Amino acid sequence: METALTAYLEERTAGSTAIDPAFGRATESLADFVLGGGKRLRPTFAWWGWRGAGGSVDAPEALAVLRAISALELLQGAALIHDDLMDASATRRGRPTVHVAFARRHADAGWQGRPARFGAAAAILLGDLALVWADDMFRTSGLPHDALDRTGEPWQAMRTELLGGQFLDVLNQSTGDSSTRAALQVDRYKTAAYTVERPLHLGAAIAGADPDLVAAYRRFGADIGVAFQLRDDLLGVFGDPEVTGKPAGDDLREGKRTVLVATAVERAEQRGDMAAKDALLAAVGNPELDGGGVERVRDILTELGAAQAVEQRIAALTGSALDALSTADVAEPAASRLADLAVTATRRRR
Repeated sequence: METALTAYLEERTAGSTAIDPAFGRATESLADFVLGGGKRLRPTFAWWGWRGAGGSVDAPEALAVLRAISALELLQGAALIHDDLMDASATRRGRPTVHVAFARRHADAGWQGRPARFGAAAAILLGDLALVWADDMFRTSGLPHDALDRTGEPWQAMRTELLGGQFLDVLNQSTGDSSTRAALQVDRYKTAAYTVERPLHLGAAIAGADPDLVAAYRRFGADIGVAFQLRDDLLGVFGDPEVTGKPAGDDLREGKRTVLVATAVERAEQRGDMAAKDALLAAVGNPELDGGGVERVRDILTELGAAQAVEQRIAALTGSALDALSTADVAEPAASRLADLAVTATRRRR
């Protein structure tokens, strides 16, 4: 899929240069961002969803399937670029985020206006472009027309669910809703739906899978997707920046209402420990939170048992997902690979 993605981006950046060399350079930055890292989880789940529904590497449409599912990385690129801008994140994968990089380009060149505003505008446009190119790449992948028709439901639902989850995330940060219910709703749509559930559904639809297999895939994907995000929440506070590529505590500074924080707040309330609750809520959304402040939050999360509770939820979700997978008629080697991916996605360190 890396080859397919690289070839497609080279073709589109060349076309962008024909509009104007400056636009071509901007799209090269987008290509570098998309190709510059990432776990490639979404196309991987889509591939094994297709294989598990009877798709074969020897099938004449196999290369077209690879091109189609590689478009998911452009969708991911759009989401990350916009998410970093909304969260005012400075780094991604150990490098400056897109809006920061373009702001620096503006400042270094001594252009007119505010560098930060230019950086934000560039990030919005390049994120939009990644979303457009994702659709273009998928539709021109060479999939048979009947397969493309079958993918309409998961492809459309996935994009709307992603944006709906992103909106709820922003809304919760603005309203200060720190409930577990609200955090899980964001996890369900912002992460689970488009990371695992819908990619599996997409692969199954390409193969023409029956409704029972699609339903099992979706149960598996919803649980693993939420567990994946819960692991991300833990890494956002307890992870090693050298491994994760993001500063420790960034989720706290950005004001993310995660299940980890929600669990801690609820436990503090149950204990009547208002000092711990107040300290947590003061840290969430505090852009000046330093290393010492992050360490104090870690201590509170550990003392309240919130971190352990999230670990237990991850284990429970992984178990229920594997149960759903085991009841479905998933062809090998896809059944084994999906089970392995479930464990890898929920036990990772970055």
